[in-house]
Amino acid sequence: MSKPLAIGIAGLGTVGAGVANLLRANADIIAARAGRPIVVTAVSSRDRHKDRGVPLAGLRWYEDAVTLASDPGVDVVVEAIGGSEGTARALVEAALAAGKPVVTANKALLAMHGRSLAALAEERCVPLAFEAAVAGGIPAIKALREGFAGNSIRRVAGILNGTCNYILTEMRLRGLQFAEVLQEAQKLGYAEADPSFDIDGVDAAHKLAILAAIAFNRPVEFSELHVEGIREISAVDIEMAEALGYRIKLLGLAEKGEAGVSARVHPCMVPLTSPIARVEGVFNAVVAEGDAVGRVMLEGRGAGGGPTASAVVADLIDIARDRHTPVWGAEERMLNHAPAIPMQRHRGAYYLRLMVWDRPGVIADVTAVLRDASISLESMLQRGRAPGEAVPVVLTTHDCDESAMQGAIARLAALDSVLEKPALIRIETL
Repeated sequence: MSKPLAIGIAGLGTVGAGVANLLRANADIIAARAGRPIVVTAVSSRDRHKDRGVPLAGLRWYEDAVTLASDPGVDVVVEAIGGSEGTARALVEAALAAGKPVVTANKALLAMHGRSLAALAEERCVPLAFEAAVAGGIPAIKALREGFAGNSIRRVAGILNGTCNYILTEMRLRGLQFAEVLQEAQKLGYAEADPSFDIDGVDAAHKLAILAAIAFNRPVEFSELHVEGIREISAVDIEMAEALGYRIKLLGLAEKGEAGVSARVHPCMVPLTSPIARVEGVFNAVVAEGDAVGRVMLEGRGAGGGPTASAVVADLIDIARDRHTPVWGAEERMLNHAPAIPMQRHRGAYYLRLMVWDRPGVIADVTAVLRDASISLESMLQRGRAPGEAVPVVLTTHDCDESAMQGAIARLAALDSVLEKPALIRIETL
């Protein structure tokens, strides 16, 4: 068997320790599939004495992770530090500049600096692999970049954040409000102490930027994405969605058309009959639509030490076998530069929930605003009567322009009979 592939792991948290454990536990299987052993020879972390559940005796240790890149006994660097700046970025740049392959699970780094890192990897003719950066153990990157390589991809979408999917699932199953379920998710370890990246949609947007870049051979600038989270989803919205035949999911959606590429993350109502509506709890799902393959959905655990380590090791096996694919699926000179389509040009159907005074003339005022904006109603739902009190009124629309809807929302919010900011959720038929 060939010379072992020597790995240096920077960061020994859930992902880094998971990779080290998996390489040890499945060493024989991995060696057979890689054509040679894959062994950890060096690590970097701040605390040498912390028990991480993995044997570290005999490994070279670096307090400064960036110096790991210059270790002559390291063939491949695994970056498991995280974050788009600082040490993680410096390490990846140093390793690529030194001509060493890099494997990373760092979606923020790739979403923010993927274009420059891909150019550096191409210049040095070394792999930059990141299967673990999107949807954990689901092989979404390989499916898009390699499995669907012969397709023109029209759309890629999915549930890309398990924390948000868990919160929305529990709200529906138990009739709880957002804040209650978030607190439970934090206690269970599904949400961070500061959950902003998850619940505000940023984590999902990082992953969507990567998927869109691969699907369309066009690195998506993160600033081009429209991003909304789930903070404003209420138990009433969850209940009304079910009554209308929908389920609420936080989705990332990227589409390519004649006018360019759109990429957006926001809560969506999807029909109960859609397969993605049945993806529950902490699970993720990725949907791709190609001209030859049609629609394909991949589902599985999107986070955690085991699934993420599985994806990292798959990349290491590719490197051991000298399988090397350009970062975005094509060389820089072959990438396209289709324009970004702003959110204001989106067209689709909408769910609106208004809290209004239950008194004569209110519905006439609401429908007049929608009429003036050329927005056509599909349905209206009001549960019960409470004369003189506040009641929810739910409307769904036929397809209309986002710009028209946003103008109508502003006018509705200004009505005396509307008591709080209208809730808006876009309807998608995945």
